[in-house]
Amino acid sequence: MTRFTDWENFYVIVGSSGGALIGLQFVVITLIADRRDRGTAGALSAFGTPTVVHLAGALLVSALMRVPWPSFVPLSVALGVGGLGGLVYSAIVIRRARRQTAYEPVWEDWLWYAVLPFATYAALTTAAVLLRTSLQIASFVIAAAALGLLLIGIHNAWDTVTYVVVSESHGNETKTD
Repeated sequence: MTRFTDWENFYVIVGSSGGALIGLQFVVITLIADRRDRGTAGALSAFGTPTVVHLAGALLVSALMRVPWPSFVPLSVALGVGGLGGLVYSAIVIRRARRQTAYEPVWEDWLWYAVLPFATYAALTTAAVLLRTSLQIASFVIAAAALGLLLIGIHNAWDTVTYVVVSESHGNETKTD
């Protein structure tokens, strides 16, 4: 397991960034809680909650990669469970996005809120399987998945904030990216 010591700084940066951005997301939600035209719970569960989940995913993967596991087997299982959980959650988010009525998602929303998270969790699940046989490839795929979750969370947080600011300043519900 000493092969992951070269990745220590990477996972410290990604994990701490994910944790800090989760806190910032809570601050933003608190600040906009008093806005006149609140979104529906369905829109929040389809577009707001996944942002926190993906940032938490980046934090979780980073933490798992820093645990001093006795072998690759428990790490592989933990990453695989996380990846499969992310796949299931991605399917739930897609269903929520289709059912909510507060906002009509455009192609870019489907890309960032459905396709990219699903692909990232699928890559993480695949890397968990490969960890025991192709360590070098799996190491890079796991790192890409952690960074991907962080970047998806950053994009989606920015998307949400700009939507709220623009819709408040224009008095309508037109989303901009």
